[in-house]
Amino acid sequence: MDNSMEAQTLEEQRHPVTIIVNGHAVNIEGPRVNGAQIKTAAIEQGVPIQVDFVLSEELPDHRSKVIGDSDVVTVDQNSRFVAVAPDDNS
Repeated sequence: MDNSMEAQTLEEQRHPVTIIVNGHAVNIEGPRVNGAQIKTAAIEQGVPIQVDFVLSEELPDHRSKVIGDSDVVTVDQNSRFVAVAPDDNS
């Protein structure tokens, strides 16, 4: 499969997904997005965060994983994220 066919297949699979960022519902084109896309979508939809905030994905068992701006994650309606200021030690 050449790159143009692969890119077209990936585009056809994209669909709107509602995720949670800092307790706010955020609509994003998924299922594969990067950290920067999540933060940008959240900001555009009124979540009070900034692009330099540190983004973490909430995982089962009360664990979390830091998601860098270029890190790609697969999201679904159960995906939850927390974004905090880089100097917030909470």
